[in-house]
Amino acid sequence: MSHRTRRRLAYGVAALVALLLVGPLVVPVPALRDTVPARELADDDSRFTELNGIDVHFRDQGSGDLALVLLHGFGASTFSWREVAGPLAERGRVIAFDRPAFGLTERPLPGSWETDDYPGGSPYSPEAQVDMVVALLDRLGIERAVLVGHSAGGSIAMLTAVTYPDRVEALVLVDAAVYTQGGPPTWMYPLLKTPQVRRLGPLVARQIGGAGGDRFLELAWHDPSRITPEIRAGYRAPLAVDDWDRALWELTVASSSQRLGDRAGEVACPTLVMTGDDDRVIPPEEAERLARAIPGAEFVAIEDCGHVPHEEQPQAFTTSVYRFLDTLPISQEGCLSAP
Repeated sequence: MSHRTRRRLAYGVAALVALLLVGPLVVPVPALRDTVPARELADDDSRFTELNGIDVHFRDQGSGDLALVLLHGFGASTFSWREVAGPLAERGRVIAFDRPAFGLTERPLPGSWETDDYPGGSPYSPEAQVDMVVALLDRLGIERAVLVGHSAGGSIAMLTAVTYPDRVEALVLVDAAVYTQGGPPTWMYPLLKTPQVRRLGPLVARQIGGAGGDRFLELAWHDPSRITPEIRAGYRAPLAVDDWDRALWELTVASSSQRLGDRAGEVACPTLVMTGDDDRVIPPEEAERLARAIPGAEFVAIEDCGHVPHEEQPQAFTTSVYRFLDTLPISQEGCLSAP
């Protein structure tokens, strides 16, 4: 290779590196249009409370000594529990809240918090979400609760049980993202935090607001023809909240592998593992594996059902949960972690 060729090659490589480093920083990112503060979209039964510095949206119904906290999955909100929250409230107090980056919960942006403010360095980290669950219990005066977690919410429920075992009465893990947790591969996490990727991240996040979100919703159902316009509108409603795209990207950046599958043996409270028999998001085989790994766990597969049993087969869902709740001991000292 001649000196001139090597020089041209060096110039070409330098130009490519400069493009990769500088290009993303100058690509225009148009502002979201027609968005509003989250509280402007509240319903009559919406409630808000500040937890760990964040204005959190939740719903609270029913009463009694038994408390159930519902943790929704990725891309969802309290709306996803609409079919089962009422029936479950016949057995006790039911609280559903919007996890950070979803629904009508406040979406703080970088610069509004210090990394020392939250475990994991972000209010969107799994550890910070676990602390939020406990803070909600404290705020509502609940000593222990049954955590009902769906998909990514299932991983937060399980992480709560092994982190704060004395606050968890029992677990209901619905198509839980434990072995398959979603998100980018581990090797990409450092890249996500670079200024270049952070700038373009919201553009990637906006894909959920269009055809990408619709495709994921249809993938989650065994029979997508049953997804009504009202259901689609319910999922799209939080996309009118200010900064939803940036918050969703911050959630992605804050994600981390918790290796929860390796910790399944630490869960010592009563546990029900549930799956749809046609779940194309989290394979039913993973739910069976999880049920075998958690000591004494029960396993239920809902027939003719995809990734969202509580939406697609609400009667079968509530029947299974009722049956599980009936097996709980009257005097429960909490979910005690294995030594």
